[in-house]
Formats: sequence, C-alpha cells, structure tokens
Amino acid sequence: MTDAESRRASRAWWDLDADEYQAEHGSFLGDLDFVWCPEGVREADAGLLGDVRGKRVLELGAGAAAGSRWLHQQGAEVTALDLSAGMLRHARAGERRTGVRVPLVQADALALPFADSVFDIVCTAFGAIPFVADSAAAMREVARVLRPGGRWVFSLTHPMRWIFWDEPDESGLVARNSYFDRSPYVETDEDGTPTYLEQHRTLGDRVRELVAAGFVLHDLIEPEWPEGHEEIWGQWSPLRGRLFPGTAIFVTQLP
Repeated sequence: MTDAESRRASRAWWDLDADEYQAEHGSFLGDLDFVWCPEGVREADAGLLGDVRGKRVLELGAGAAAGSRWLHQQGAEVTALDLSAGMLRHARAGERRTGVRVPLVQADALALPFADSVFDIVCTAFGAIPFVADSAAAMREVARVLRPGGRWVFSLTHPMRWIFWDEPDESGLVARNSYFDRSPYVETDEDGTPTYLEQHRTLGDRVRELVAAGFVLHDLIEPEWPEGHEEIWGQWSPLRGRLFPGTAIFVTQLP
C-alpha cells in the first residue's frame, strides 16, 4: 500500500466512521480527558508528557480532541491535528459542550504544516502512526517540528496482537499470523478499492524508526489489564488483556 492509498482510505474511513466511533467510545474517552489506551491509562495519573504548563504541544490524530482540551486545561498551548474532517467535526462539538477551545488543523502526519523546531511535545494516542505506510517518515516529521529536548510520546496496538485475530473472545487467543509478516491489514469495497488499512511493525521496527529519526527511547510501557475493568473495546477485553498486552506506549525524547 502506498502513502497515497493509505491517506485516501484513512480519510474516507474516519470521515464515515466518526459518528459511530464517538457513539461507541465517546463516554469512555470523555470530553476533557487524555486516555492513552483501552486499558484506561490516563495522562493525569501516568504523567508521560511531563509538566506541560507553558509548553507548546501538538496532538497528532487527535480525533475529537478530548486529550488536547485536557492539556489546554493543564496550561499547555495545544494544537490538535487530524486527517479526518469527520473527527474534527466532533472536536468542534466537544468544544461547544465544554467551552474549551483549541486550534484544530486538518493535515497529514507525513506533511505537518508547521515550521521546524516549534513544539516542545508531540503526542498521539492511537493516532496517525498505525495508518501511514511510511511510519519512519512520520517519525522524521515529528523530529523536524520538535525543539531540541522535545518529547514524543505515542501509543498504538501492541505489535504482538498481530499474531491473533481481532476478537475479544476465545477465538482471539489462537496464534494465526506471523509476527514477522509486515503486510498491512486491508479492507476493500466491492470494486477492490481500499477502504480501511492498518500497518504492522514489530517492536524492533519501531525502535529502529525512532533511533533513525534521532530519538532516545526512555520507556516502553505495556499496560496490564486493570482489576475490575470489564469494558470491551473492539479486540480489547478482560480475557485477552489478562494474558498478553494490547497496547504499547513509547516515551521518547529528542536530544
């Protein structure tokens, strides 16, 4: 899959799915909260971004921008970016509900419309990185817009989940795919046009992408499934979550 095909499919998918996605997950994500993953890790508790007060922050793949609004409430100067106009429409709706407004930008993570070295922090919770064909280029773009010493923190589906089908029940416990097969997952319409795609990279691939872009990896967090958390989110479930990780969170810094 090329970057152009990935871009077209992702924009169309998230534009069409935005309403359903918010209806299903909006209450879990909240309007003024930064949730890193379906396991429920919150930035308010984890502090992965450090002290954000007075910092310029870019949230990639911000979706409805609940995380950006929360960061704004913590004193950060935040910009929320997403490829999908449908998701940004929900970001506007979130602004109306909360009265908290942040700048919204519709753009591609591979061509960030910002000058060099303008942000102190770039972050994303499951946004952008899994959906671009050339994720190494996305890492370089993040490095370009970060100031020296800037922090880049992102979460995505744990790469080992690629081994299993995306099912929350027992059928999702059987290894069926090769961890080393980097072929993307692609859905197509009846004409064969890609309508949804997601890229797979191993943990080692991600580390090499980061190092090649100039980042230092400070932490790799694999959240454990919390006791008493019974909510199912797609493939994430208590059954699977208690056996193997569903999320990987990379905490990195530009020297």
